[in-house]
Amino acid sequence: MTRPADASFRFTHAICRAPAASITRGLRAVDTGDPDLEPMRRHHADYVAALRSTGAEVTVLPALDAYPDSVFVEDTALCLPEGAVIMRPGAASRLGEAGEMAPVLETFYARVARISDEEAFIEGGDILVTGREILVGRSARTNARGIAALERITSAWGHAVREVRTPPGVLHFKTDCSLLDAETILATPRLDASGCLAGYRVIHTAPGEEAAANAIRFNDLVIMAAGFPRTEAAVRAAGFRVKTIGNSECAKLDGGMSCLSLRFSPKGPRG
Repeated sequence: MTRPADASFRFTHAICRAPAASITRGLRAVDTGDPDLEPMRRHHADYVAALRSTGAEVTVLPALDAYPDSVFVEDTALCLPEGAVIMRPGAASRLGEAGEMAPVLETFYARVARISDEEAFIEGGDILVTGREILVGRSARTNARGIAALERITSAWGHAVREVRTPPGVLHFKTDCSLLDAETILATPRLDASGCLAGYRVIHTAPGEEAAANAIRFNDLVIMAAGFPRTEAAVRAAGFRVKTIGNSECAKLDGGMSCLSLRFSPKGPRG
């Protein structure tokens, strides 16, 4: 199936969810303190404004206090032009978030698939859709059965899935990389050293700025977390237009720019 080269970063829609007051109970790999809700809300509003500035339609869902991590909507689904796939998060406390997202996506898509294997786990933070394939990183949150289940669904839609390895100690594959255009990836040197990005143009994060790797290309804008000036300069020097957003509070919960939205251009009668 032939697709436009820019289909992996040009979008008509995005879905975000407002941070819940319960976010202070959110999951984290290392405890660096609880996030402060008010700055997080301000940063989230700036993020939504940046998405809207590109002309996209952005839906902001209400906060879900029952799910402390629910602001990180990317983990709940994979959105492709042909349809959406509801994930099965590897953290048990997050399984309900995917169920909450399913009816929302059904208002945009004629085709919403679900991963039903109860032994399969997969989160959107481990999935990078490029101009030629879907890279899925094995991690603590995504297992082989989850990747196989995703491949069964998306191969019928004409997509190729390739399993790769998330570096040890890294939460999600996209913690260490992000797509800048169909053939260009921003990545940490440790991820690039694994060889999984061979054949792509790779821009490395600067030493000490590894957290900058989690960015998003959204239409003509690269949205990056603030506070990483050398990596930002490298991305700008490569010809990309950059907008930086405060991320101090989401970072306390291992969150970054990609985690905060589902980005898509649906096809079909509901698109």
